[in-house]
Amino acid sequence: MLRITELKLPLDHAPEALPAAICERLGITPDELVSFEIARRANDARKKSAILLIYSVDMVLKDEAAVLERLAGDPSVRPTPDTEYRFIGHAPAVSQKRRPVVIGAGPCGLFAALILAQMGLKPIILERGKVVRERTKDTWGLWRRSELNPESNVQFGEGGAGTFSDGKLYSQVKDPRHLGRKVLTEFVKAGAPPEILTEAHPHIGTFRLVSMVEHMRQTIEDLGGEYRWQTRVTDIDIETAPDGTRQVRGLHLHDGGYLEADQVVLAVGHSARDTFEMLYDRGVFIEAKPFSIGVRIEHPQSWIDMARFGDCAGHPDLGAAAYSLSHHCKNDRTVYSFCMCPGGRVVAAASEPGRVVTNGMSQYSRKEFNANAGFVVGIDPERDYPGHPLAGIELQRKLEAQAFMAGGSTYQAPGQKVGDFLAGRASTEFGEVLPSYKPGVHLTNLDQCLPAFVIEAMREALPVFGRQIKRYDHPDAMLTGVETRTSSPIRITRGKDLQSLNTQGLYPAGEGAGYAGGILSAAIDGIKIAEAVARELVEVA
Repeated sequence: MLRITELKLPLDHAPEALPAAICERLGITPDELVSFEIARRANDARKKSAILLIYSVDMVLKDEAAVLERLAGDPSVRPTPDTEYRFIGHAPAVSQKRRPVVIGAGPCGLFAALILAQMGLKPIILERGKVVRERTKDTWGLWRRSELNPESNVQFGEGGAGTFSDGKLYSQVKDPRHLGRKVLTEFVKAGAPPEILTEAHPHIGTFRLVSMVEHMRQTIEDLGGEYRWQTRVTDIDIETAPDGTRQVRGLHLHDGGYLEADQVVLAVGHSARDTFEMLYDRGVFIEAKPFSIGVRIEHPQSWIDMARFGDCAGHPDLGAAAYSLSHHCKNDRTVYSFCMCPGGRVVAAASEPGRVVTNGMSQYSRKEFNANAGFVVGIDPERDYPGHPLAGIELQRKLEAQAFMAGGSTYQAPGQKVGDFLAGRASTEFGEVLPSYKPGVHLTNLDQCLPAFVIEAMREALPVFGRQIKRYDHPDAMLTGVETRTSSPIRITRGKDLQSLNTQGLYPAGEGAGYAGGILSAAIDGIKIAEAVARELVEVA
């Protein structure tokens, strides 16, 4: 089978245009094309009057060797890559004394547990939150009634923070082993739409993620995995040898229980602050890392569609338009869009009482009225929170507490219209753009919620972005604060064997450990971690 890439056709091409274009590019007759299937589809909207669809296609030809030889200098025609996932070994011949433990049931923990279970290693999964449907009810409790459950919310519970998101399934990580394909394939088995295997920017949406997570949980349990819900790890038992070598031996649980464990996957997500503090107190090597802070910005989705697609806005093959923006400011700060959610809403994402945090989510249809995205400024430890590995956590807490107070101390979020923000005055009434955040937005001045250098950078960037996307800096566009959980503020440093740099048997994983950013990259990291654990337990082929 061969793959051809960069095959460009008009947006409204006829179905027969694709096989005709394949034959033309390859210089073959139609009868030489035995079959084909789309491997990837993207769009090029740089020219709004002539938007193109760009295909990668896998083909079976009558004489593939002859075509490869004739087109040897064409980098767009190559053998189809082998994307099949292969396990690193086989299950041990003897039973395990201690089963591997996975802490956290978000995308990283989910795929770590799945791979371990598929290898016959029967993991135990500890999750401080609830099963996904019960967790969803608790999450709505904050959105509808301003009632926060610190152990069951947008951040904690089955599915992790990615459950209440746009469900984006693309990443910038290098993936030479095609582990992302394994992730997408498992998602399709669990009920995701098959087109996520071919779309250049696939997404799922919250409601579909809920049922998919349940399906994958059942698969893990059928393979011998064991979930323990509402089980929080409060301490870790580390044995220190005479030579100073440290080895995990067990976990202390919130209910007084103790679980023996020699291999522990730490997939706790970027908001498990109490866990980070406990690990630091136990001497696990942790370092501060950069993250970003800012607000959520909202526009009507129709504005973004028109700005990106022109007269083609609303075309079914294009869907709701997204964007990605970045600007380096005079104060040496970078402002950029983050986690853009077309046709979605801004949601309350706090996990600690007395704090306000924003995030964005969409359903699969992406048909809600507004588009939203993080509008954030990059910060770094040496410059902005020096002196302690956990200083970034304290900065997050400080800003979230300020936002809580600025919003009226009721879990409403502080908000401001862009025109008022640029003028440096408090907003007093909504304009053309109504915010989607629940339990509500309290109009105010966002200067009181974020550092001065962040405000300065955002004010510089808004007109710049407005020149790239028409009406981006419209006076009535809405800013809602604060966005502080863009990524983990710490990294639990690990070695080449993917274990903690100074604690054997501890495998820091995913976003919380500082090694992923989003559902797909976190899931890929979970697979890599599961393989590292398996190397300690199985005969590797």
